[in-house]
Amino acid sequence: MEEEASAAVVEEVNNMKQEEEEKETTNFSKPIDVVELTTEELIAKAIAPVKKQFLRPPPVRSTTHSFSNEKPLSSSNIVKEKKSKRQSKRERREEQKSALHLCPEVAKAGNVFACRYGLKCRFSHDVEAYKAQKPADIEGNCPFLNLDGQCPFGLSCRFSGTHKVEDPEDALKVQKKAEVNGLKKDVQKLLWKNKTKFPKADAQLKLLGLLNKSKTKDVEVEEEEGDQATLNGCCADSKDNGVQVNCDSVCKEESFNKVPVEEGSLDDLVAIDDPQPPKKAKIEVVDNSCSSEKDNGLSSVKEGSEEIHTQTQVEKITADTYSAEADKSLKLHPREKKLVDFRGKLYLAPLTTVGNLPFRRVCKSLGADITCGEMAMCTNLLQGQASEWALLRRHSSEDLFGVQICGAYPDTVARTVELINRECEVDFIDINMGCPIDLVVSKGAGSSLLTKPMRIKNIIQSASSTVDIPVTVKVRTGYFEGRNRVDSLISDISQWGASAVTIHGRSRQQRYSKLADWDYIYQCAKKAPDVLQVMGNGDVFSYLDWNKHLSDCPELSACMIARGSLVKPWIFTEIKEQRHWDISSGERLNILKDYANFGLQHWGSDTKGVETTRHFLLEWLSYTYRYVPVGLLDVIPQRLNWRPPSYCGRDDLETLMASESAADWIKISEMLLGKVPDGFTFSPKHKSNAYDKAENG
Repeated sequence: MEEEASAAVVEEVNNMKQEEEEKETTNFSKPIDVVELTTEELIAKAIAPVKKQFLRPPPVRSTTHSFSNEKPLSSSNIVKEKKSKRQSKRERREEQKSALHLCPEVAKAGNVFACRYGLKCRFSHDVEAYKAQKPADIEGNCPFLNLDGQCPFGLSCRFSGTHKVEDPEDALKVQKKAEVNGLKKDVQKLLWKNKTKFPKADAQLKLLGLLNKSKTKDVEVEEEEGDQATLNGCCADSKDNGVQVNCDSVCKEESFNKVPVEEGSLDDLVAIDDPQPPKKAKIEVVDNSCSSEKDNGLSSVKEGSEEIHTQTQVEKITADTYSAEADKSLKLHPREKKLVDFRGKLYLAPLTTVGNLPFRRVCKSLGADITCGEMAMCTNLLQGQASEWALLRRHSSEDLFGVQICGAYPDTVARTVELINRECEVDFIDINMGCPIDLVVSKGAGSSLLTKPMRIKNIIQSASSTVDIPVTVKVRTGYFEGRNRVDSLISDISQWGASAVTIHGRSRQQRYSKLADWDYIYQCAKKAPDVLQVMGNGDVFSYLDWNKHLSDCPELSACMIARGSLVKPWIFTEIKEQRHWDISSGERLNILKDYANFGLQHWGSDTKGVETTRHFLLEWLSYTYRYVPVGLLDVIPQRLNWRPPSYCGRDDLETLMASESAADWIKISEMLLGKVPDGFTFSPKHKSNAYDKAENG
């Protein structure tokens, strides 16, 4: 009986799945006939109202995902063999030894003796074999041709045929890098070994009482040259005055050998003899009953005047400490140090994957005023991961530049901002408290912090007190839809030390679906104190949107532009010139050419750099196809949540740019970067669900 019941349940589930598949197939095979709908009906369904003469008849769509150029019948493209780490590492080493992986030093100099590692080098030194197997050069000039010095990729450059015959003096010139904020090797080694010191961050964490809270582990205090490193500020050994200090009378309940540290922090602890030790740690307590006598003539501490003097000193330092904590005016407030004026400026939002340095250069050339790097995870930065530090790179054209970091604990964030301020050239640091990605939220970072106001307070206070550059915050309206809470924190955010806050008008639960709630953003901006700059974010896609938000709420400092710049990066030009730019397909292709050129300068002009540039170009094209030219619309301007129907452009290139097929995006990339390698496939990383359902609009 049980077997029959279970079989019936399985059959019922299979039938339900089959019905759902048939329903989905029916929906895909019968798309909406946009030709028969009126303009008002199209807008109500969040479909871009394209003029009738440009519309195509509705095609019969298959169930295959349109974003992928993979063949659905090929099992090799669907099922991939899972390799072990050892096998993958062995294959990478064998690939590096192949003739196609020429040593960078040999390629640059064209001489096999240029590499200092000689036969121990992990790359190939066979120049002739490399030339025989090297792919054909790409049409166009080397991206480093107009810059001073020789091409840093030499023989491996895919544009090597355009290299000039250099004089011996010119050959000695080295390309001047226009990019800064690279990770230094000595700094990376210290981060790897967990030996980096953070005196400023640890001092502020100690002052705020955040360094002694333990959750998982205890850290032993190091002894260096006989001096005891102290974190609780109650006892220390002094080598200069020869007085030995006993801590039993001061910290009866604290452990002398172990100091607990909050989970998520590093093991590097600040010693009392660091260059900038906290004042609270310099407290010497003398107890006559437990002090020992030295053979060098220093006997026990005299009673009377010296004991009274020591007690008075302790009381004075303690009083100063409590006074500094009680009166924030005694220390330099972040707003009194350095300010970044966001008011009225065009702010390019930090964009994951697509918001790389070449894309920011494109937006900068089109009118962006402020740029911000992609979100970097604090833990990865503190571990010295080169891929994460690459997100902090800055180009010389970015005159007002900030970086965005994301962390779950005050100690990791405070130490990260100190490290960035010490090693990088940035104008401000933005802390992300609104990222909706599950992987980030599950670690307690991003929008998860919106449910923990005390954690937000500790993070902002410790970070803003550690560095002398402005610290800004980016948040969402709340964690759950319909339960907004930023308005109750907006005044506190300013008191905690943030100089600006950006509010994305959606909750974490909404992700990017539905329209942004600008009324709530206005409400928060009106509640904010005058010293706090408030910026709104969400669905800004034309200069009319920009004008409306700033006129409806004068308290709003500026609008952050995110996905609108991905679909049409010339939105910055439109806002500055106050017009709808009916940009031609040729002008759009020139923008893509600039991006490809910037990408080759950033990632390299060799084969690896070309394919990296192609990958990120295709990621960007997965957004740009959503743009509908102004001359094709019945209603202007286009809204960000409108889905473009299938239409023909005014020329073949415009039609190709409007395609939602990845195969057509690859054709565009081949116009700029040459033919793709054999077996190349692409599927975009980001698929915003704002375009999946009409009711999202």
